[in-house]
Amino acid sequence: MAAFVLVADIVSKAIVVARMPDHAPIRLLGGLLTITLTRNGGAAFSIGTSMTIVFTAIAVGVIVFILRTARNLRSIGWAITLGLLLGGATGNLLDRIFRAPGPFQGHVVDWIQLPDWPVFNLADSAIVCAGVLVVLLALRGIRLDGTRPLAEASSSDPATPEPDPSAPHPSAPHPSAPHPSAPHPSAPHPSDPDYPKSEYPEPQSAVPSPADSADHLADEGR
Repeated sequence: MAAFVLVADIVSKAIVVARMPDHAPIRLLGGLLTITLTRNGGAAFSIGTSMTIVFTAIAVGVIVFILRTARNLRSIGWAITLGLLLGGATGNLLDRIFRAPGPFQGHVVDWIQLPDWPVFNLADSAIVCAGVLVVLLALRGIRLDGTRPLAEASSSDPATPEPDPSAPHPSAPHPSAPHPSAPHPSAPHPSDPDYPKSEYPEPQSAVPSPADSADHLADEGR
C-alpha cells in the first residue's frame, strides 16, 4: 500500500510539474475538480507554510515510527492505515528534501483543488484517509496485533442463562412421585388373603423346639 501511494504521488507530481507551469488551470466535472499547480512550504492543505523544517522533522519521525511498528503488525486494517500514512509522509518528504528552495526546505507540489478547499496532492489524501482509519480502528478497539481488549472479547461470548429458582432441582423428586421403596398402592400385601400363593411351599425351618431337644437327650441317657 505504501509503495502504491508513493509511486502514484511521484508520478502525478512529475506530470503536473512538466505540463502545468505554462498551462491554465484545468476545470473538470463542471468545476467540481480543478487541476492546478501550487507549491506549499507547510503541511497538508498549505497549513504552516513558515514551518517547513519542523514539518520535515515530523515527517522523518513518523516514517521511522511506522517502520519500527510494522514488525508487530498482525491486523490488515492497521497495515492499510500505516501503509497510507507511510506512503503519504514519504511522498511529501521527498519534495522537502529534493525540491527548491533547498534540501529539507523544499516546497511540496500540490495540484488538486476542490471548491472552497485548499489545494492538495495524493500524498495529502492518503494521510487524511489514514487518519480516518485510525479513528475507526481505535473506536472498534482493534490493536496493532489484531487483538481486542479482554473485556470486550469476553462480552462477545454468549452469556450463560441464569437458573430459574422456581424450577425443580434435577436430583429432587417430584412431590407427587412415589418413593422407590414404597409399595404401590394397588399392590396386595403378603398378609392379605387375596395375595397370590406360590405353588411351591416354602421350606420349613429345621431348628428344633426346646421340648424336642429335652426328649432327645433323655433317650440318649437310657
